[in-house]
Amino acid sequence: MKTFRADLHIHTCLSPCADILMSPLNIAAAAKRKDLDLLGICDHNSAENAAAVAEAAGRLGILALPGLEVTSREEVHVLALFDGIEAALSLQERVYAHLPGENDEEAFGFQVLTGADDEILATTGRFLAGATELSLEDVVRTVHSLQGLAVASHVDREGFGIIGQLGFIPDNLPLDALEVSRRLTIEEGRSVFGPGRPIITGSDAHTLEEVGLAATSFRLEAGTVSEIGLALRGLGERRVLG
Repeated sequence: MKTFRADLHIHTCLSPCADILMSPLNIAAAAKRKDLDLLGICDHNSAENAAAVAEAAGRLGILALPGLEVTSREEVHVLALFDGIEAALSLQERVYAHLPGENDEEAFGFQVLTGADDEILATTGRFLAGATELSLEDVVRTVHSLQGLAVASHVDREGFGIIGQLGFIPDNLPLDALEVSRRLTIEEGRSVFGPGRPIITGSDAHTLEEVGLAATSFRLEAGTVSEIGLALRGLGERRVLG
């Protein structure tokens, strides 16, 4: 078993609200400086830069899990994390099929696709900042059908948080965990949201300076989504350490 210091909520320059400097090499270097072992690459409604970051981070001995931060029909943000890029891209395909609109670069910023060496490949005109037509239940069900983890993002924030948008957390919604923003510690999150729900934290980094400002330590056999799932449920010797 090993302790992994993980920041599972990082955006790249593909997210329209993220800094253009959030490129694969820069993210990997920032994660190394912050002594992170495990990253979650979760751009808004897309996984198209996740493989590039995973390659760049891997050169520095850092694992990067592919994911998305999906915006549901209710405008709730959900982190979807996977062990493999194929599953992430499968979710992306479903998201893209239910994501209306086109990006306004002046209003929302550029959405840059990059390679692992920070080469700019293209920009996308999809409205990644928008809400999909998928319900919250649809998002969670699809993530689980692809063997991923579904985590409600920054639940302590009003904007795009599940409580801020719905006013409550549905009892029958099978979320794997709740994420609190870097405004709260994990212990504070447990106190606020109850001991019955696994709590993690992440930086929601949109700039290089924000990478690792909040992180969750896990006791795992390997830095995988399946191992994180076991830790969230407290199975075996896997644990969320704080």
